[in-house]
Amino acid sequence: MSEDRRRFTRIPFDAQTSLRQDGVEFDVQLVDVSLHGLLVIQPPDWTAVSDHAQFNAVIQLAEGSQIRMDVHLAHAEEGLLGFECDHIDLDSISHLKRLVALNTGDEKLLERELGGLL
Repeated sequence: MSEDRRRFTRIPFDAQTSLRQDGVEFDVQLVDVSLHGLLVIQPPDWTAVSDHAQFNAVIQLAEGSQIRMDVHLAHAEEGLLGFECDHIDLDSISHLKRLVALNTGDEKLLERELGGLL
């Protein structure tokens, strides 16, 4: 990976979150979320999954809306699972953008990170 790789601001966030794959659903505890993906605590019922396994992540927001991402497992270590975002729909990116903006208060940082997704 190059040294100039874009970094994404991680937002500590506690919300009901689930990971779905092939009809199996895992309820997970969200540690943080970014425009690049999410970090969760590995659930006790987690079965060994290879890196890059595909999942659908759903984060429930207080106002009844959701952030939905197609993600893949990027790393699993020390009881944490890191997922990288492969696809996010327009409604979800709008909710996530608002969440990042509220937590960073830095519009320029937000715009730079959104540019990194393109």
